[in-house]
Amino acid sequence: MPEHRIGTQEEWQAARDELAKLEAEHAEQNKTIKEKRLALPWVPVEKEYEFATDSGTKTLAELFDGRSQLLAYNIMFGPDYTLGACPGCTGLADGLDGTLVHLNHRDVTLICLSRAPMERLSAYKQRMGWQFSYVSTYGTDFAFDFGLAMTEEQAQQIPEVTEMIDNPPGWLEEWSHQIGAELKDGLRENPSWIAFALEDGTVCHTYTVAAPDPFVAPYFSSLLDRTPKAQPAEPRSWRKDEYPD
Repeated sequence: MPEHRIGTQEEWQAARDELAKLEAEHAEQNKTIKEKRLALPWVPVEKEYEFATDSGTKTLAELFDGRSQLLAYNIMFGPDYTLGACPGCTGLADGLDGTLVHLNHRDVTLICLSRAPMERLSAYKQRMGWQFSYVSTYGTDFAFDFGLAMTEEQAQQIPEVTEMIDNPPGWLEEWSHQIGAELKDGLRENPSWIAFALEDGTVCHTYTVAAPDPFVAPYFSSLLDRTPKAQPAEPRSWRKDEYPD
């Protein structure tokens, strides 16, 4: 027997109308959240950072590439990952290239960051066929200063992290195998979006959001939210060249 309920067109319309009210409330709440996000204070970045890129070393200001806004996604790909980035983060990154031209024409530069050395990022970018700029924060304090990664000491002080390390569910053990790193190292990376503004020569930190916020999920997840069948609750992910079919 199917798990879904079979009904009449009239029953569907009544249920859809009820859902529409909730969706309208959600949209109105999102409008308020957006206004508060834009109202966050800008914090000048006083520390100097240098990043490895495909075109040489760059400062934070140079990453803006002539624009006034910088939006960066921090992909979970730590120095200890031997087999590549987090498959979930990889799935998100797969959807970014098509947005580049639209963001650039709206004064926004989009990049991705990771703590692994630049040569590993370049190889992984080529493997995945990505076009966006992929920048290494390896050897800098940037990721730690902005909450994009944790030191070993910081991770040990978070009960949720230590519990996942000591008693990992099956999907997390598989994830550890996928990235080629022990959980104590792999879970120190924080999948996050971070935004900066450049005004009058000063770079300001404006916004950060981390998982499990829905924004920190592959773009295809929002499409799956509108399909007829619910997805498995277990957060399994595969890279596009590693699906087990």
